[in-house]
Amino acid sequence: MVEAGMETSQRIDPRPPPAPHTAWDLVTVPARQGLEAVDILRRGDGDGVGPVLHDDDGDTLGFLVPPGTAAGWDVPGSTCTETNGRGLVLAPEPPAAGTAGAGSVAARAAAGADCTCWLLPPGEADLATDPVVLRRALGEAARMIEAADSCR
Repeated sequence: MVEAGMETSQRIDPRPPPAPHTAWDLVTVPARQGLEAVDILRRGDGDGVGPVLHDDDGDTLGFLVPPGTAAGWDVPGSTCTETNGRGLVLAPEPPAAGTAGAGSVAARAAAGADCTCWLLPPGEADLATDPVVLRRALGEAARMIEAADSCR
């Protein structure tokens, strides 16, 4: 019960957490364009971006999108791959200390370990990025990058 004059900042999210073996498609883009797109999506209504992976070389970002997206994906400079849940575990928790994936991304990279990690973990993002919204954000990001590069 909330009394008059009292405010609460607790937000209840009725959506269930992502299932560990749910099928997703994965949109992969160059890191620079992907980071711009994440910023654009987060500046929007805040509900447009789902989990985002940062690859082991730091060259690309991967946006989880609903299954079936790959069939109609045609955004230049990006790819969309059907995963059918293969090899993609939505585990937002960091690896346990002493395991191959433990430590900071920089430390794992320096040691030559795989440092694919969550830029936006599943627990901190929507279940998946809306492909229509992602397409617009990637287009806007590409235009921003082109404009910035032409000023050099």
